[in-house]
Amino acid sequence: MDEEARLELVRDWLTRARRDLEAARALAALSEPLLDSAIYHCQQAAEKALKGWLQMQDDPFPKTHDIERLVRQAALQEPEFNQHLQAAAVLTPYASAFRYPGGAFEPMPSREEFDEALGHAQVIFDFVVARVPREAKP
Repeated sequence: MDEEARLELVRDWLTRARRDLEAARALAALSEPLLDSAIYHCQQAAEKALKGWLQMQDDPFPKTHDIERLVRQAALQEPEFNQHLQAAAVLTPYASAFRYPGGAFEPMPSREEFDEALGHAQVIFDFVVARVPREAKP
């Protein structure tokens, strides 16, 4: 893949991550907040941001929703990513928690749980965006 195409793909990953953050905020701000859907978008934002960074490094990543795994992979090239392991552990379960009936989780996340997830997702997104070239920023 040539450099221009790679930068465009990274920008697409990061744009989608930013939109997931925007969707999370919008869903949480409704008069009847949809926190179960909003928290899912927090997980997705972090996942897509990390996949964008790995794409920037030309580091193939598996099809996974495991943010901890993606952070560990990113940390092999930039150890500072390790500081996000705790946030990744919080966010990873939201790929499927609250999405389907009969799960082990309570039916809806609390506002505090959502706020924590949103904060973690935003920090990971900002961390990644700060490390990509201007041409790859959303």
